[in-house]
Amino acid sequence: MKKYYNKKFKPNYELAEEVSNNVKRLLAPNPSPFTFHGTGTYIIGNKEIAIIDPGPRIESHVENLLNIIDKDSIIHIFITHTHADHSPAAELIKKERKAITYGFGPYPLDKYETKFEEGHDLNFKPDIFLKDGEIIGKKDWTIRAIHTPGHTSNHMCFGLEENSILFTGDHVMGWSTTVIIPPDGDMTDYIKSLEKVAACEYKTFFPTHGAPIKEPKKFVRALIGHRKMREKQILDELEKTPLCIDEMVRKFYKNTDKMLWPAAEKSLLASLLSLKKKGKLANENNKSTNSRWKLI
Repeated sequence: MKKYYNKKFKPNYELAEEVSNNVKRLLAPNPSPFTFHGTGTYIIGNKEIAIIDPGPRIESHVENLLNIIDKDSIIHIFITHTHADHSPAAELIKKERKAITYGFGPYPLDKYETKFEEGHDLNFKPDIFLKDGEIIGKKDWTIRAIHTPGHTSNHMCFGLEENSILFTGDHVMGWSTTVIIPPDGDMTDYIKSLEKVAACEYKTFFPTHGAPIKEPKKFVRALIGHRKMREKQILDELEKTPLCIDEMVRKFYKNTDKMLWPAAEKSLLASLLSLKKKGKLANENNKSTNSRWKLI
């Protein structure tokens, strides 16, 4: 987890950058410690357009996006997941143009905590519910849907088959580790989903936040290694003495900016719950927070 986005870097939020053959990327003006320089919206094709993650409900971003798409184009909107920096712009686009939305499904919970991330778009429900492995093919592009639960239960990655590109949303990011927030976020599922995309043969990963990942298998193996390292760190510390989560955060994240500790706490909780499922840990009163964790 990195400290901050680079405040000295001045991205262009009005013009789309060509990042691959037939693929452009337009940044939304929503930089933050959770979104890096902003949400990267990907535009694929010419007449029949695919949009990956249209972004937050920011009218200027939607206006810039629609300005580079012909008015007679049919728009297909693919949502990796329903965080508020990814899906809300879909509703604004549908008010202006003919568009169809695709995704795994709506966010399954009624409540969530916003101080650790960008919050959820509780209004989004896809026009077309996608299944794992389902393929949507049009004249200029073919997109494969890959269900990757972990960051959220409704997270999907999308493969652009012609370009050997995988759009990874927040499952694999180009600038930071992914925050896993229980109960919808699940560390066991997240690691399984990392292994799933590592087995794919896409040559480049394009995350919604951060730079393209040119060596995806190596990159994902490092992410898995990092999570396994954290599990070992937890087990090693609890072998000495039972600890509560805030004590572990102070130990494990002492060199991380304290502003990010609440999010780190949630990912740590996800690791603890995963180890508990494996029968390695227990906690007082069976509560996930404000209790001490110990080895079994």
